[in-house]
Amino acid sequence: MGEFDLIKRFFTRDTRAPQPGVALGIGDDCAVIGPTPGAQWLVSTDMLVEGRHFLSTVAPERLGHKALAVNLSDLAACGATPRAFTLALALPRADEAFLDGFARGLFALADAHGIALVGGDTTAGPLNICITVMGEAPAGQALLRSGARAGDDLYVSGSLGDARLALEAFRGTVSLSAEDFETARRAMECPQPRVALGQALRGLAHSAIDVSDGFVGDLGHVLARSGLGATVKADALPRGPALARQALELQRLCTLSGGDDYELVFSAPPAARAAVQAASAASATPVTLVGRLEAEPGLRLLDAQGRALDWRVAAFDHFKS
Repeated sequence: MGEFDLIKRFFTRDTRAPQPGVALGIGDDCAVIGPTPGAQWLVSTDMLVEGRHFLSTVAPERLGHKALAVNLSDLAACGATPRAFTLALALPRADEAFLDGFARGLFALADAHGIALVGGDTTAGPLNICITVMGEAPAGQALLRSGARAGDDLYVSGSLGDARLALEAFRGTVSLSAEDFETARRAMECPQPRVALGQALRGLAHSAIDVSDGFVGDLGHVLARSGLGATVKADALPRGPALARQALELQRLCTLSGGDDYELVFSAPPAARAAVQAASAASATPVTLVGRLEAEPGLRLLDAQGRALDWRVAAFDHFKS
């Protein structure tokens, strides 16, 4: 199967019902797209490399889901509405079974969020997936890391740590029941981008970021861009039942530095607490108040008794971890 046969069979869809903003998708040298009048484009790119971002044992359908999910999570963090994406795919060989599963997972999530595949590239090479997403938000309403303010409440969506728990199980450092392993593995391989919550937080939250490299590291980006510090109740970070059954030190490792969660960390003024809970309910996404942003620089972590927690485990770094 050649390159163009591969694209036609697995990645070209019926274009008779165009999606919003897409005048022309796959089939020409460029796609033709445009934002809604009064909106701004938001664009992000993420790459997934076998052995670095995913294991060779992952099911193709889950890999297709995750490849798009991690990009949609960036749009969620900015409060954007997904519109279009491109896919660049390097494959060791044109494996039809792999491509069939990968495309199913990719398009199931794309359809769930109303985002169209509008182009990309394929080539032979080590398995590598690169997606660029395009979304839009009303002009001036995108959520940014730099928007945080001293006195803001700090929230986390969903739960943290299960993806890192799965990684530790794969590494053999922890033994899990079959049920807990599947729960953790699903979190690692099938993250759910919080797009609806991000949109609900527009005009309400002051800042947001998604947790891809670990809570401490990603929150640090917000603090750096906003010139602030924070106090966080480390043991109050939300975690699921599988992780909650583990030793406290492992819980802290997974929730504080684990990464691959793709939950949102966001800040909002204390006066907006009722509105934040309404946004949580409207998007069917639980949120937890975990701390406060402060003018004093630095991140202060507290344990369950309110004592300072000395935490030095670094966030994930693509060139060091």
